[in-house]
Amino acid sequence: MVALEAILLVWGVRDEVLKKLPVEGYWLYGEYDFIAKVEFADENELKEFSLRLARLVGRGKFKLYPIKLSSSIFKNSIENPQIKEMGKNTVFYVF
Repeated sequence: MVALEAILLVWGVRDEVLKKLPVEGYWLYGEYDFIAKVEFADENELKEFSLRLARLVGRGKFKLYPIKLSSSIFKNSIENPQIKEMGKNTVFYVF
């Protein structure tokens, strides 16, 4: 199972909306209003979260920056042929 981690930044929304966010994070004072680290089981879960968040805060008021792609494959030895094959055939997404 592949897990994704991302940083969520939200700006330009009122406090009432921030209280409704489905993740725990930190309120900021400045250019951004909120920051959180979020985890997803796969890319589809990330896309669903993004759509749900767009309905809540509005499009163009948040950004998800993927920071980590992890898998049980990476925990094995570097000599593992699966790692070499994954490196050749892997597409990394930036939203």
